[in-house]
Amino acid sequence: MSFEAIQQVTAAEQAVQQRKAQAAEECKRLVAEAERAGKQSVMDARDRAEARAKELLSQAEARAGETSRQTLADNAAKCEALKQAAMSRLDKAADLIVGKVGG
Repeated sequence: MSFEAIQQVTAAEQAVQQRKAQAAEECKRLVAEAERAGKQSVMDARDRAEARAKELLSQAEARAGETSRQTLADNAAKCEALKQAAMSRLDKAADLIVGKVGG
């Protein structure tokens, strides 16, 4: 093999090694970029999920508060109706007691 052929083979081998090294570096860069993008995507999804959970909790608390207020109002109205009914019967009860005691 001539010296010139040896130089060409050596140059070709060096070029192949250089392309391999470049390809390996490009692979590392792509993997690192994909990992960063994946981590960011996970963080974004977590942030969205936390925001949604807070929103749902706030809505549930608002509904619970409204239900509680409505229940209290309903019970207060029922209590008032019972009180009025009892007061309307108080005179009859007093007359009955006086009639039995005086009687």
